[in-house]
Amino acid sequence: MTHNQNTNVHDETGWNFDNSYRRLPDAFFAEVEPIPVPHPEDVTFNRTLAESLGLNPDKLAGMEGAATFAGNYLPLGAEPIAQAYAGHQFGNFTMLGDGRAVLLGEQITPDGRRVDIQLKGSGRTPFSRGGDGRAALGPMIREHIISEAMHALNIPTSRSLSVVTTGEGVQREIEFPGAVLTRVASSHLRFGTFQYAAKWGGYDNLKALANYAIERHYPEAADEDNPYLALLEKVIKTQADTVAKWQLTGFIHGVMNTDNMTLSGETIDYGPCAFMNTYDPATVFSSIDVQGRYAYGNQPYITGWNLARFAETLIPLINDDQEKAVELLQEKMKLFSERYQQNWLDGMRAKLGLFDTEEGDEALVEELLTAMEKTHVDFTNTFRALTYGTFLETSCGRELNDWHDKWQSRLKREGRSEEDVRRRMETANPAVIPRNHRVEEALEAAVSKSDYTVMEKLLDALSDPYDHTKEYGSYTEPPESEQGYQTFCGT
Repeated sequence: MTHNQNTNVHDETGWNFDNSYRRLPDAFFAEVEPIPVPHPEDVTFNRTLAESLGLNPDKLAGMEGAATFAGNYLPLGAEPIAQAYAGHQFGNFTMLGDGRAVLLGEQITPDGRRVDIQLKGSGRTPFSRGGDGRAALGPMIREHIISEAMHALNIPTSRSLSVVTTGEGVQREIEFPGAVLTRVASSHLRFGTFQYAAKWGGYDNLKALANYAIERHYPEAADEDNPYLALLEKVIKTQADTVAKWQLTGFIHGVMNTDNMTLSGETIDYGPCAFMNTYDPATVFSSIDVQGRYAYGNQPYITGWNLARFAETLIPLINDDQEKAVELLQEKMKLFSERYQQNWLDGMRAKLGLFDTEEGDEALVEELLTAMEKTHVDFTNTFRALTYGTFLETSCGRELNDWHDKWQSRLKREGRSEEDVRRRMETANPAVIPRNHRVEEALEAAVSKSDYTVMEKLLDALSDPYDHTKEYGSYTEPPESEQGYQTFCGT
């Protein structure tokens, strides 16, 4: 099968590309086309997202869409590339790049947004480093489920437009059905993109990349006295906002390498990710995180560490005097812990129905979390029980009961109505999250039986996580046991 170069079967599809990243120096990408597959078939198609992008879902929901999202046909205006970047992977610096992904281009939406359209699993690229460039169905469905759940939870994230099967197998431990995921993101600018530029690109390329990042994501920084210092401040704030939301929902990314951290603050690269059930800051699910570097409780610290690596790349742009540049960057880096802590504490206040600020609030929250860890209770359901007044019926242990009395006293001091408190808590405490065992059920049905109904039902349950009137049934129940449960990268 051959590509249909820059033509589409239907003009009405709605593609509207303007590919600004390609106008960067050639060092930042390699021209590469997706490798066609034998028999592309649709697994799931995100019609709502398609419409928001200005695409015609009726033209893309069938065979034509499957062929496009598999990489067999290039949409009108697509100019496919693989992006170059580097990264610290589990603390070790290495050259990387899109080894199994192709950026088709940047779609300009009806409301003027610019978003990347990327095919993940579309074949080998110059950055594949010996890999086959393909993806298995299970990990692509996992990314689709989790990224759409994150979006519904109001956490900044890339989105999933489509998953298609390829009609061919991919060899991992055993052979799995192949698949391609179409990922939508504000951009794929990573901390690792800047690390690549700083290490191998030279001053001019680094400056071009920084100017591009400012123009694309933080144009207001261009008006500051030092635009590159302002860029760092903007990125610090977005990352502090995002990781606080991770912590407040029990999300564990699993592989927080610097190449998986975006300048936009969007969560990206859903490999061995999972949501925590029983509260424990040491929770790790990823099979490759044997030291617990990216455990739930470490995520804020790792984000700070990653931001420091990003800040280092900006040194030549900040000041001609390196010592002065480092001093300015170090001062700016102090913002992260302050911003994160404030966001996290404000979020915890909302989860507890608190509107006002008191000096002892952080201690109140920490006392709850300590008691939750000791009594091995479910993170999500504990806050849900607090929301609906069933906490004392479900809690176990003197510590939790004593804490409940303190919390009630704290609420009474504010003098808010029970209805106001409940509404605040309902908007901060999801009724349902992507429970690991439910995600695994969906993957098993899809991979083993080509049954996508389990996935669709789960997606429906996850689409309105803060709708507490919805009947979620068993989707709110934690597993009987997660002992030994692991997630895998899928590469």
